[in-house]
Amino acid sequence: MVALNKVLVVGGGIGGLSAGIALRQAGVTVEVVELNPEYHVYGVGIIQPANALRALDAIGVADTCIERGSPYDQFDLYLANGTPMGRAGTVSTNHLPSHNGISRRILHEVLHEKAVAEGVQIRMGQSVQDFDNGPDAVTVTFADGRTDTYDFVLGADGINSKLRQALFPDCPKARYTGQSVWRYAFPRPAGMANAAMFFGKQTKAGIVPMTPDTMYLFLVSGEGDNWFIAEQELIPRFKAHLAEYAAPAIAALLPGITDPAGVVCRPLETVLLPAPWHRGRILIIGDAAHGTIPQLGQGAALAIEDGVVLGELVQTQDSVPAVFEAFMRRRFERSRLVVEVSDQIGKWEQMEWQGLPLPEGINIGKEMNTTFTALMEAI
Repeated sequence: MVALNKVLVVGGGIGGLSAGIALRQAGVTVEVVELNPEYHVYGVGIIQPANALRALDAIGVADTCIERGSPYDQFDLYLANGTPMGRAGTVSTNHLPSHNGISRRILHEVLHEKAVAEGVQIRMGQSVQDFDNGPDAVTVTFADGRTDTYDFVLGADGINSKLRQALFPDCPKARYTGQSVWRYAFPRPAGMANAAMFFGKQTKAGIVPMTPDTMYLFLVSGEGDNWFIAEQELIPRFKAHLAEYAAPAIAALLPGITDPAGVVCRPLETVLLPAPWHRGRILIIGDAAHGTIPQLGQGAALAIEDGVVLGELVQTQDSVPAVFEAFMRRRFERSRLVVEVSDQIGKWEQMEWQGLPLPEGINIGKEMNTTFTALMEAI
């Protein structure tokens, strides 16, 4: 086991908290700094596929997520008019369900509660101003003037990571893909067992359970270059996209979309930091290293896996460089697969919505199934 005194995690989101928990469980003293002064979680709900639940189980929070979320077996597939197309979904290989829907806020609460219980020190409203990335330690200067020294630093500060930019100034910034995702929360109807996906001619939509009493509607659209939508246009634009869905499960929701503040719409961006993701004693993880679009539902899953793998490696390697090198062997190709396949699926979807033929032999569903099968392998 590598001898460690203290590790700093920059970013208190899903990836940062997961890494903090895993490292603390490995016996490492961990400090997490988060720029926001308090948690205001942006978003509505999230899908946790089987591999995400497996990683959450490794740090002891999968059962809590399932208890406070909503497990389900599969996605029911429909055309926009409600015609059934079948079912899809991964198969769990352990005691956990194949999927879990959960509120993003609840997921953050679960991870935050676990981190505190494990003894992770969390500093809100704090950011890194400068660092000295030495051969044996990293000395960090914080925005409040405080300085401290760490055995290594993890950059988990999101897809627009400032630490990534400082460490790798030549790395391309996150790229907008031309698509946007819309979400809105609703009461959960009686009898809703699975999530459902609906395929339109210009968009795709879905409904996902979050808790026994709540669910959310999502829609992926191709907004082109004009991705910014003013608040007064959110509801009209959202409803215009949903107008092609005559399926009763979608059509019944439209009258309930009334609050612009409840419409969460964001452009879909992607980035893949070339290997290696480390320089000196600083390592970039999570969305900061491999930000992906949600076509495979794997963004949070990859970030949680990053933390779990780090927790394992500090117990099996004998130096920080060895930890980082082993981490890259375990994480780069898996993350690259998700980022690139997700991006390609997004491009194919936009081709279909524009009425363009896909390349010969391309089947989006088959491509997704092949990738899901690969992700079922141990991390």
